[in-house]
Amino acid sequence: MSSHREAPAISKDAVADSTDLYAFVSPDDPSTVTIIANYLPGEAPFGGPNFYEFGDDVLYRINIDNNADGKAEIVYEFQFTTEVSNKATFLYNIGPIASLHSANWIRKQFYTVTRVDGGKRTVLGKHLACPPCNIGPGSTSDYGSLASAAIHKLGGGHAVFAGQRLDPFYVDLGSIFDLGDLRPLNKVGPLKLAATHGVDSLNKMNVQSIAIKVPKTALTSNGSTPTDATKQVSVIGVWTSANRRKSVIHNGDGTTTQTGPYVQVSRLGNPLVNEAVIPMAFKDGWNAAPPDGDFEYAKYVANPELQSLLPALYAGAFPNLQALASSGKPRADLEAVLLTGIPSGIVPGFQNNTGSTLADQLRLNMAIPPAKNPNPGGLAFGDAAGYPNGRRPADDVVTIVLRAVAGLLYPLIDKKYKVDAAVSLISDGLGPKNSSYLSRFPYLGTPSSGYATKPLAA
Repeated sequence: MSSHREAPAISKDAVADSTDLYAFVSPDDPSTVTIIANYLPGEAPFGGPNFYEFGDDVLYRINIDNNADGKAEIVYEFQFTTEVSNKATFLYNIGPIASLHSANWIRKQFYTVTRVDGGKRTVLGKHLACPPCNIGPGSTSDYGSLASAAIHKLGGGHAVFAGQRLDPFYVDLGSIFDLGDLRPLNKVGPLKLAATHGVDSLNKMNVQSIAIKVPKTALTSNGSTPTDATKQVSVIGVWTSANRRKSVIHNGDGTTTQTGPYVQVSRLGNPLVNEAVIPMAFKDGWNAAPPDGDFEYAKYVANPELQSLLPALYAGAFPNLQALASSGKPRADLEAVLLTGIPSGIVPGFQNNTGSTLADQLRLNMAIPPAKNPNPGGLAFGDAAGYPNGRRPADDVVTIVLRAVAGLLYPLIDKKYKVDAAVSLISDGLGPKNSSYLSRFPYLGTPSSGYATKPLAA
C-alpha cells in the first residue's frame, strides 16, 4: 500500500513489484515533468550480504498516453545488468566505497534507458551506474555524493536516476488491515479504543527508485509547451509496468534460460486501486492487463467494496454514505478520479480528463504550475498541483482516497448529497513529516543505512 504487495502473485516477486508511482511538474525546473516509479517494497536497511537491487531479468517501463486512447504513445524502458568484479568473496564490498568506480565495491549495477516513440527506439544512455545501497559509515560514509554522482544527464534534456531511496510513502498498514480500525477514529471504530496518531509501517524502509526528468515538449502529442490548462494536449496519462520473459527454464545449476516475448506481471497508475478496489480473485489478472482494458474492472470502481465496509465498521458514523452504497448508484466521482480524469466544469478552473476510455492512469495536467505552498491534501484541499493531478511524493493519498471513497467528492456529481461529518476525521493519522524529501531531483530522501537503523523491538 499504496501498491506494496498488492496482489498474491506479485507479492512473491519483489523486484517486479511496483510500490508507488509519482508524476509532477518539477518544482525547481517547471519546464520539465518528473516521473518516479518505485519498486521492491519493504527494504530493511540492514540487507547484507545480499543488498537490494533491480532485477536483471525484468524489463521496467514508464508509459505515457498523450492522446487519450488509454495506450502508450511514449515508453521509457529500463534494463539492468549486474557486474561482479571479485568472485572469491561473499561480501558486497571489501572496503569503503568512495566513488561509483571504487574497486572495493564488488557488486555493481548498470542500466540502459531507451525511449520508444511511435515505434521508433532511441537509446538515451548505456551502462549508466546505479549507486550502492546505503550500508553505513564504514562503507558509504558520504552517501549523498555517491547518489549525486548517479544522476545522469542524457540527450534531449532528460535526466535519470536509478537506485535506492527512502520510501516516501507513509501508511499505517497495521491499523488499516486490522478490520480498517483507523487509529484517529478509534472511539467510533470496532475496538472502541482511545484515538491516537498513526504508526508508520514504512518508517525507515527503503525502495528501489527509477526517476526520470523529461522536458514537457517531449511528452505532448504535438511537441508544444503546454500553457493552457483547459486543453487536452496539456494532459498526459502515466503508468509503470514490469515485464518478464514468457518462458523461464531452470537449468539445474543455479542458472536460467529465458526466452519468448516479454509479458506484463505488474502495473501501477493511481495509488490504492489494485490494493483496495480490485477484489483479491482478480488482482493478478489486473496486474497483467493493459489499462485500456480496464472497462472490465470499472464496476469495482463504480461500486467499491470499501464504501459498504466503512458504515459497517463505524456504525452510525456514515449514514449518508451507507444510503449511497445501498442505492447502487455508480460512483461517477470515483470513475472520474481513477478512470477518465476529471472533466472541465466539475472543479472550477481544473481538468485532467483523457476522454471516455476507462483506464487506470495517473493523469497530469502539465499546464498547472507547481504550488508555492503545497498542500498534501491535493486538489480536494485547493492545491491543483497535487493528487489526483499527478502525484507528488509527499501527497497524503491514503487520506485523500479514503475520504473520496467515503463521499468527499460526490457533491461534485450530486449537489444534493450531504457529506457525512465523520469524513473530515478519516485518516490513518500520518503525514509528510513521517518521511523526508529533497528539493531537487530525484526528490526522494536519502535511504536509511543499515548501520544506523535499529530493528523493530521484539
